[in-house]
Amino acid sequence: MTITPEQIDLWRSVHSETQNLEFKEAKTQFDNKKLYKYCVAIANEGGGYLLLGVADEPPRTVVGSQAFNDPVAMAAKLFTAVGFRVDIEEVQHPDGRVVVFHIPSRSKGTAYHYEGSYLMRSGEELVPMSEDQLRKIFAEGQPDWLEDIAKQDLSGQDVIQLIDTQSFFELLDLPYPTDQVGVLQRLEAEKLIRSINGSYEILNIAAVLLAKNMNDFEGVKRKAVRVVVYAGDSKLNTESDLTGEKGYAVGFKGLVQYVMGKLPQNEVIEDAIRKAVKLVPEVVIRELLANALIHQDFELTGTSPIVEVYADRVEISNPGEPIVPVERFIDGYQSRNERLADLMRRFGICEEKSSGVDRVVEAAELLQLPAPDFLVEYQRTVVIIYGQRDFKSMDRSDRVRACHQHCVLQWVLRKKMTNQSLRERFGLSERSGNTISQIISAAVEQGLVKNDPSAPDSRKYARYIPIWA
Repeated sequence: MTITPEQIDLWRSVHSETQNLEFKEAKTQFDNKKLYKYCVAIANEGGGYLLLGVADEPPRTVVGSQAFNDPVAMAAKLFTAVGFRVDIEEVQHPDGRVVVFHIPSRSKGTAYHYEGSYLMRSGEELVPMSEDQLRKIFAEGQPDWLEDIAKQDLSGQDVIQLIDTQSFFELLDLPYPTDQVGVLQRLEAEKLIRSINGSYEILNIAAVLLAKNMNDFEGVKRKAVRVVVYAGDSKLNTESDLTGEKGYAVGFKGLVQYVMGKLPQNEVIEDAIRKAVKLVPEVVIRELLANALIHQDFELTGTSPIVEVYADRVEISNPGEPIVPVERFIDGYQSRNERLADLMRRFGICEEKSSGVDRVVEAAELLQLPAPDFLVEYQRTVVIIYGQRDFKSMDRSDRVRACHQHCVLQWVLRKKMTNQSLRERFGLSERSGNTISQIISAAVEQGLVKNDPSAPDSRKYARYIPIWA
C-alpha cells in the first residue's frame, strides 16, 4: 500500500489515536529500542501504522522528521530485532517528511516480544501484557471453555432434569413447548446442548446459565457465586458464607435479593419521615453482579465470582484481569464472553451496550455516594461500592476519583465537566467553589482530566474533559 499525503491528513483528522495508529513528532531522531517496542506492541494489538513527523496531540501538525534516512537498512535492523517484517515508507507531505511504519498483525495464537517482554500500549505508555491476556492469545484457535462439554451421554429426560428449561423459556418470553422434543430442539438451536447418535451433551454455557444445581456438573460447580458477609469493616469476623447452586440466569433474581437482604441499612430523615435505606441501592448491585458474571475469565480454575459485604462497603470481584483498562470502564466496552453476554442480554439480565458501569456511577452521583473504586488485583477484577459518606469524610483520593468519574460520565452524556457540575455532584454550595477547583487541579496533575481546548480561556468558564478525549 502506497501512502499519500491525503491519507496522512485523513489519519490526522481521527478523533484520537487508536490501537492501529500511533503518531510521534521525532523531528530529528527516534530511539531504535523504542521503535522496536512500539512495533511489537502494535503488532500484538492487531497491527497498524506508526507515523513519525506528526505531532501526537491535536491538531496533529505535520512537523517533518529526519529520522531513519535509510529505510532499507532500518527495515533490516527491525527484522533482526523483532523477528517479523515491518515495511517503512517515506511520504513527502507538503508540510514535511513523514516516515510511516507498516506493522503487521501477530499470527493467531502467537504474541511477539522484545527482549522477553510481551508488550502492549496503555495510553502513552508501553507496558507488559498481563498473564491473563497472554493466556487468551495462546489459547486462540482452541475450544472456548464455555463451549466445552459439561455432561454427556444423556437422555432427553436427563437434560430436562438437569437444566431449568421452564425458566429458560420464561426468560426468553416464549411459550413452553407442548412436548419434550420441542424443548430439546430449542436448546439445541441455541447451541446449549448437542445431540450425538441419539444421546445428548450439555455444554458448559448451558450449565453455567441454566443449571438447576451447578453441583451436578463437576467442571462447573466451582464457578458458582459465593456471598460472604462480615461483621464490621474487616475480614476478622465472618457472619455468613454461602455459595449459590443455581445457574447464573435462573438464579440471578434470587442472588440480587439475597445480597440486598444482607446489606446493612441506615435510618435517614426524608421529608420529615424516618426511613430505612440500604447501604447500596439495588440498581448498583444488579449491574455490578451482571458485569462480574459476564466478564469473568472462565479459563481460570479454582476461583469464582465473590460478593463480600462489610458494614461500610460491598466488594464484588470476578476471576481474570479486565480486557478494558479500568480508567475506560465508563465509556468503553468489550465483552470477554460474547455468546454469554448475548444470552444474558436476551434474558433481560444485562444490556450489551456498555451502560452498566455508567448506571453505577450515575447512581453514586445522584445519591452523592463516594465514587466506586475499580481495581485490578492478581488474576482478579474488583469493584468496591461504598456506603453513604458526606463530603467532609471523603479523603483526597475519594474526591479525585469522583472528579475523574464525573468528568468521564459527562463526556459520555455529551456534556463537559465544570466547577459547578462537580460541585452539584458533591451536593455543595457555591461557597465551595475554591475547594472544587483544588480537586480539579489535583485530577489534572494526576493526568486524569484536562482543560477543554474549545472552552473560553477563562477560569470562570473553564470546562474539562477526560485526559484521553
